[in-house]
Amino acid sequence: MAEITASLVKELREKTGAGMMDCKKALGETAGDVEAAIDWLRKKGLAAAAKKAGRVAAEGLVGIAAAGNKGVAVEVNAETDFVARNDQFQGFVAAVAAVALDKGTDVEAIKAAACPGTDKTVAEQLTHLIATIGENMSLRRAVRLEVSAGVVASYVHTAIAPGLGKIGCLVALESTGNAERLAEVGKQIAMHVAAANPLFLDPSVVDTSALDREKGVLTEQAQASGKPAAVIEKMVEGRIRKYYEEVCLSEQIFVIDQENKISKVLENLGKEIGAPVKLAGFARFALGEGIEKEEKDFAAEVAAQLGG
Repeated sequence: MAEITASLVKELREKTGAGMMDCKKALGETAGDVEAAIDWLRKKGLAAAAKKAGRVAAEGLVGIAAAGNKGVAVEVNAETDFVARNDQFQGFVAAVAAVALDKGTDVEAIKAAACPGTDKTVAEQLTHLIATIGENMSLRRAVRLEVSAGVVASYVHTAIAPGLGKIGCLVALESTGNAERLAEVGKQIAMHVAAANPLFLDPSVVDTSALDREKGVLTEQAQASGKPAAVIEKMVEGRIRKYYEEVCLSEQIFVIDQENKISKVLENLGKEIGAPVKLAGFARFALGEGIEKEEKDFAAEVAAQLGG
């Protein structure tokens, strides 16, 4: 059995918002397994759904480029927010997005490609910027969406320059209908993606392990009500539908009209333009998600510099 340390209790509290003693008991009941302890707390009604661990701390920019039926998002990281306001850095991120739109999303292939507006490759230009600006930088990731017919729409939240910001979203709509109208609604749905942060496109692609885990928690919660099995089954079905509405883009309520599901919005759009509209994909890049910056204890740092 793992030792129930203060850091484990702290981690569980940060993830669930539950009380210290409840967290300690949960870890004791689950042999120190944090994920199992989260479920234990939820089953007892002592915690909300697990919060994402870690703080977004990396700096830099997300770049978006879209043209007709394809679009890309890239993320280039730097050490400080100051660099994101640097014209050279902004130009580089925009150039990387343009390269990805043409070459695809393999990071090494992007690095090897010619960097627009320079006589260098992307990798060489990145090295040049590091030397010029004086901060470490890296091309972290890229994603591209494409449809055979239709549009890939984009949106950058709080853009600091065209196509550049801290949250960038793409939405792919497949249809033979009016491209201008598709692009208009596609951008609105991309704005929705920025705000609602869906995890999956639709219920058919929900991760089975995540769904099984959710069902397990919901079933045990329902069983605690003491209701008959048939009633419990319907309770769980209803809660799973609610889960889909929270995590699936197609099932979420459109933030712009606050009334229709995204699937209904596209159904209505199809009727309007005289051709079916399929939600073919989406992407959302939030700067630094999944990267944690070291947190410094400044008091301890000053004390150390003063010799104690």
